[in-house]
Amino acid sequence: MTYSVKEIYYTLQGEGAQTGRAAVFLRFAGCNLWSGVEKDRPDATCRFCDTDFIGTDGPGGGKFADAPALARAVMAAWPQGARGKPYVVCTGGEPLLQLDSAAIAALKEQGFEIGIETNGTLLPPPGIDWICVSPKADAQQKLTHGDELKLVFPQDGAPPERFAGQNFQNFFLQPMDNEARGANTEAATAYCLANPQWRLSLQTHKMIGIR
Repeated sequence: MTYSVKEIYYTLQGEGAQTGRAAVFLRFAGCNLWSGVEKDRPDATCRFCDTDFIGTDGPGGGKFADAPALARAVMAAWPQGARGKPYVVCTGGEPLLQLDSAAIAALKEQGFEIGIETNGTLLPPPGIDWICVSPKADAQQKLTHGDELKLVFPQDGAPPERFAGQNFQNFFLQPMDNEARGANTEAATAYCLANPQWRLSLQTHKMIGIR
């Protein structure tokens, strides 16, 4: 399988339960909920995405002919000789359109702990160490278990109550980053105070100016 990757880069995880952890981000190109083209946004299943996942022109991006080549590129982004378990976050777009058993095995061979950020519309292959699902209101959610559910809030048609009974270890509300971000943050904070099953997730990478 040839893998299409928008970008590979080293940073700190900015949101959710793994906030502050050093990680290589492996951003696969493509998504099943939006083409990524702005003119298609009004008709997309997810209309609030703020991520560029089109093409393979980002830093470290490209076409990788096989899983070992992909895994080597990911390892090249990890600081050599650093202490700590190498950690990769597979994201997109929608990473499960491409992340397969071969890629997981190759990343494991390089020593990586593997996390994934998915919209939950596809089921993952085995071997992923940390599963974060960010469901979207108008998409059929097939993956209803994992380590972390991170709900962008508020979403019309996706109240937190819809997901509260699913099998996740952590439940996060993340304020939608749009022109109403301040009000969204206040609303998410109030909801978490009233419903302590939920925790507040903030996009700390944006706050401190990293990717």
